Amino acid sequence: MALLAEAPGHWPALREMLEASRVAGPRVHDARIATLCRQHGVSELWTADRDFGRFAGLRFKNPLVTTG
Repeated sequence: MALLAEAPGHWPALREMLEASRVAGPRVHDARIATLCRQHGVSELWTADRDFGRFAGLRFKNPLVTTG
């Protein structure tokens, strides 16, 4: 387990993410999480929140849904 924190260049990256995904309001927090994941090389985020599908460069998986 690792704690993810803002890396150098986080704020410009977050701004780019917000503009590209066209989010505002409560989804800004989701964009912040997506930006942190991208900056730290996270390739897949496990979440039940489908809103993460709007962020390019980050795959998400719902761990509550079984496949197969």
